[in-house]
Amino acid sequence: MTVALIDAELPEFGEPTVQPAIPAATYRARVAEALRRARARGLDALVVYGDREHAANVAYLTGYDPRFEETLLVAVPGRTPTLFLGNEGWGYAELAAGEFERALCQTFSLPGQPRGSQKPFGDLLTEAGLVPGMRIGAVGWKIFDAGDPGADETWLDLPEFIAARLRALGPVVNATDLFMNPADGLRAINDVDQLACFEFAACYASEGLRRVLFGVRPGMTELEAARLMAAPGLPLAAHTMLSSGKRAYFGLPSPSAAVLERGAPFTMAFAPQGALNARAGFFATDENDLPEGIRDFVPKLVAPYFAAAADWYATVGIGTTGGALHAAVMRHLADPFFGVGLNPGHLIHIDEWLHSPVFAGSTIPLRSGMALQVDIIPATHSPWFTTNIEDGIALADEALRAEFAARYPEAWGRIQARRDFMARVLGIALKPEVLPFSNIPAYLPPFILSPRRVMALT
Repeated sequence: MTVALIDAELPEFGEPTVQPAIPAATYRARVAEALRRARARGLDALVVYGDREHAANVAYLTGYDPRFEETLLVAVPGRTPTLFLGNEGWGYAELAAGEFERALCQTFSLPGQPRGSQKPFGDLLTEAGLVPGMRIGAVGWKIFDAGDPGADETWLDLPEFIAARLRALGPVVNATDLFMNPADGLRAINDVDQLACFEFAACYASEGLRRVLFGVRPGMTELEAARLMAAPGLPLAAHTMLSSGKRAYFGLPSPSAAVLERGAPFTMAFAPQGALNARAGFFATDENDLPEGIRDFVPKLVAPYFAAAADWYATVGIGTTGGALHAAVMRHLADPFFGVGLNPGHLIHIDEWLHSPVFAGSTIPLRSGMALQVDIIPATHSPWFTTNIEDGIALADEALRAEFAARYPEAWGRIQARRDFMARVLGIALKPEVLPFSNIPAYLPPFILSPRRVMALT
């Protein structure tokens, strides 16, 4: 098959009318399994840290996502976990579906807020079940490994005022990998409710980008273009990105009042918790809007890129190793011109990047229940700029697919319609276990002002 630019109509896959939720029993089971794994490692307790930017591990165990403050979950076998909360989190935590006792820790509150109603931090830890001599597993948000020079199990990514008090009780080791390692971390494998939550988020993320693709016009500012996303207010895993011109080369800027100019680079991304969708190309109608020297943008960059993305989709599946997925991409994009430096794919969860099993030589097999992000980013550092598909998928064996279809028939219908569109229109046939979550699945218009001219295998 060859890569070509075709005319296509993107179907209306629809937005959810039902919001999935994680049952309270699931949260209890997650805490129990976390403590079981901790005991198997010789740990007596787990202390899980969270803040606004790093909420995922606490949210996974409790359903609580801190808004302004730090939080700390102390889990000790045989006891109900204790969640440390500041002034503003105290009441908000009542909405969380997990099972925990609350402890007021006003040290976690914002500067200048009242501090007169709390016990000393060390006393709070004792009341939560931590006693001297315990071996404590600290869970932050980052795994340190051999690639981090000098790292060992004592490296913690917790604030010092928390780490110091924990170390005063006994040995403290980094146990974040229990949750986040890419082979079998607790959050690497998802149940049907969690996957349905991710599909819910991906619908809104991808519909936001779709509205930009089909609604943006020359003369708009970046801010006006971003307004087309019509963000529904879901909590974000990453700030909203949209930029053009020279700023677009950096990928990460938020929108500004800059006017979108014909022929300029353009990139955007939208990431409610559980999803991220991104697209990049030129703010142009066709190659004639580009400087003369880069009018081969499609054959030089976009066509091999789309071939790599299509190969990614065809290769991904249960039992496929991360190394095989990496090789499927790099056989198309190994030339230094493409500048693919980051992992071409990673695990996604409440946080946008959980970890990645996708790297050269990886023997980590992909498993049922994994949610993955197509994330192949060329960084050419050249006038050809970049192109980009970032969409989410999940892997589900036959039993998990049957459960998904039975429990979430509306979402299942969207998934099947996306699979059909990818095969019938874009020429990308997926393995049965691959569930696409994006409403713009592998839909890549290289010229933003021609959103119905897209890449396909023919």
